[in-house]
Amino acid sequence: MLAAFVLVVASLVSQTAARYTANWTSLDARPLPSWYDEAKVGVFVHWGVFSVPGFNSEWFWWHWKGLHDQVCVDFMNKNYPPGFTYPEFAPQFHAEFFDPVEWADIFQASGAKYVVLTAKHHEGFTNWGSPNSWNWNSVDTGPHRDLVGDLGEAVRKRSLHYGLYNSLFEWFHPLYLMDKSNGFKTQEFVMRKLLPELYNMVVRYKPELIWSDGDWEAPDTYWNSTQFLAWLYNDSPVKDTIVVNDRWGAGCACKHGGYFNCEDKYTPGKPPPRKWEKCTSVDQVSWGYRRNMKLSDLMTLPNIIGDLVRTVALGGNYLLNVGPTAAGTMPPVFEERLRGVGAWLRVNGEAIYASKPWRIQTETNATVPVWYTSKGATVYAIVTNKPSKTTVQLLGPKTSATTKVTLLGIPKPLSWAPVSPNGGLVVLLPDLPNAPGRAWTLRLDNVQ
Repeated sequence: MLAAFVLVVASLVSQTAARYTANWTSLDARPLPSWYDEAKVGVFVHWGVFSVPGFNSEWFWWHWKGLHDQVCVDFMNKNYPPGFTYPEFAPQFHAEFFDPVEWADIFQASGAKYVVLTAKHHEGFTNWGSPNSWNWNSVDTGPHRDLVGDLGEAVRKRSLHYGLYNSLFEWFHPLYLMDKSNGFKTQEFVMRKLLPELYNMVVRYKPELIWSDGDWEAPDTYWNSTQFLAWLYNDSPVKDTIVVNDRWGAGCACKHGGYFNCEDKYTPGKPPPRKWEKCTSVDQVSWGYRRNMKLSDLMTLPNIIGDLVRTVALGGNYLLNVGPTAAGTMPPVFEERLRGVGAWLRVNGEAIYASKPWRIQTETNATVPVWYTSKGATVYAIVTNKPSKTTVQLLGPKTSATTKVTLLGIPKPLSWAPVSPNGGLVVLLPDLPNAPGRAWTLRLDNVQ
């Protein structure tokens, strides 16, 4: 018995001390920290110098000077003096009304469990005082404030997980352009700018999620991605809690990393083989703030709720983006959408948080659209459109004599009848209360 005990202890110590090596076989085998799958809902925040022109999208600088998009060229010629350069927008990024506590309150009210802020987008401007981005960061110019740190403190006080978006490449950084012109056979940008900045960011802010992007122009060997991730998983101050996505080099998306993004607004038709996330934006045209945004450009609340439900039913997380203004205010229409999601989750969150995909994810032959989630022995049928009848038919569940059906938000059991001996049930609905997002959840206990 003593020998067996020693073997068990040795095994546990070995597991605890296991280290990941700098290759995808080892890194991809790391279990995803449980908090991420349980969270299900997050808020994405695109904010930076691009919020000042507030035109076209957060890619404005590239569209103007990289692609020479005539729409952007004309916009600048009409509204700014000759010779005006993009860096001259930075001093106008005042963030004078930025109140991180107010933002954190909105994010908490949205029902989100994690928040991801752009620490650095492709323009290279960092929303913190990066020592590797002299005079092109939010402390040296513009707000003269540590935006990453201030929001992180407020978010964490509300027990929300905090993540940071970081672009690997920078459109016009001279070291990156030099490496690019050399066919990425040199790594001056990576060694002198990217990696020192990433290490500093992790040690300083201890994010629980790194949302990597801007990887597609070069392979992961150029970015030194596997070496960085091995350090992140083995020795960093967040090694036990950190979650990362799959954008670490050309060809890595939907193949390597912590969870799959695959592509912006990724919408699979069935559960992927790995944990995944759909990132999408309330403004369907842009991720960053646009001054010429129209109401017709925005996702409606019912569309957001339907998208969220579909994503979670297929095993994904839902990361919903908003773009604050350069002044640091949250556009009221974005706040309204976020609070609407939260109002729906306060009633229906039981079917979302910490849920798992059921054996059937959706029914196409039901009387109304239905998506399923599960939690233990309980199954949730989420109806994403108000039924035109007083009944709803669910063909997937197999009932028993002890089956119980309730509507979340109304504790009284509902009447139901089996469809056939092989399964299915018809539920008699009560007068459905008005629901934010026009979606209701039936809880089914003791079904298979």
